Amino acid sequence: AGDYHPQPVRRVSIPKPQGGERILGIPTVQDRLIQQALHQVLSPILEPTFSDHSYGFRPGRSAHQAVKVMQQYINDGHRWVVDLDLAQFFDRVNHDVLMSLLARRITDRRILTLIRRYLRAGMLDGGLVSPRREGTPQGGPLSPLLSNVLLTELDRELERRGHRFCRYADDCNIYVRSRRAGERVMASVTHFLERELRLKVNTDKSAVDRPWRRSFLGYSVTWHKQARLRVAPKSVKAFTAKLRPLLKRSRGQSLNATIRSLNPVLRGWANYYRLTASKRSVEALDGWIRRRLRLILWQQWKRPYTRARNLMRLGLTEQRAWMSATNGRGPWWNSGASHMNAALPKRVFNGLSLVSLLDTMVRLQCRP
Repeated sequence: AGDYHPQPVRRVSIPKPQGGERILGIPTVQDRLIQQALHQVLSPILEPTFSDHSYGFRPGRSAHQAVKVMQQYINDGHRWVVDLDLAQFFDRVNHDVLMSLLARRITDRRILTLIRRYLRAGMLDGGLVSPRREGTPQGGPLSPLLSNVLLTELDRELERRGHRFCRYADDCNIYVRSRRAGERVMASVTHFLERELRLKVNTDKSAVDRPWRRSFLGYSVTWHKQARLRVAPKSVKAFTAKLRPLLKRSRGQSLNATIRSLNPVLRGWANYYRLTASKRSVEALDGWIRRRLRLILWQQWKRPYTRARNLMRLGLTEQRAWMSATNGRGPWWNSGASHMNAALPKRVFNGLSLVSLLDTMVRLQCRP
């Protein structure tokens, strides 16, 4: 460890679900293996020092647990949320602050030296290596563990003040009983983060608000006295944007092939949002997906004769089929019209093995 110098990480950018891009630093295979070995050694030492309010990147803890705790806080009367957004957290971790925290828990100087070298390894982009003086780039096994080491200081400060809060990596929500209390907490916590941890709060994205107007880990809640979990509107919007490329006629696939490519994505989404109790948006999303599939068929049929013939084959009368095929309306209008809904109802898509988000969620919720 004393003589080894890590290689620069490779810069890779990926789109964020809500827009923008996330910069990853991908280590070499050798450095990934060494980081993984470090993680296996350090995790048993560091894990016991982490807060019970921390749910991200930890064994036996999950986003679903954090979301359930959020719901409980709201139902207990803490119906205002201090929604903290840390500006470019992984890119702005202060190395000196992080290393001083690690030195409290790790006595082996060789390990500390190696970690600092990983933090300071440059980033390779287009053949050029740029030095790094702050940040712990996402993409390596060590980064999540180190982020929890730093943000445990925030957890302990919030616990000392007696706050109700949930943190998942750099996503932290604090629940209070009034707007005034929330504004006080926002000001004092922002001051703590900037002074003690050298982190910057994104004031444009952070807010004191009602929890049903915000989202946490993709979920939101209803405004009822006993709040129910629902899919956050921006999560629905992000998911439809993800599905659009799979639902384009230009892909030149059969309907069965399109459904086969859709199903794994739909199952994964339904599994993550299975805690949802408010089903209206999920049902609407199912309907939108079926309409997009009807649109693909309508466009593939192209000519009025082909459309009329296929509509008759799917059970419409000859008169209705020809009226529908020659109505002169655009493809999107026809995909939502009564003739396409009658020809291709939900049961037809069930027969083609299209995953229903709502049905999948209900089935998962019924599991013991």
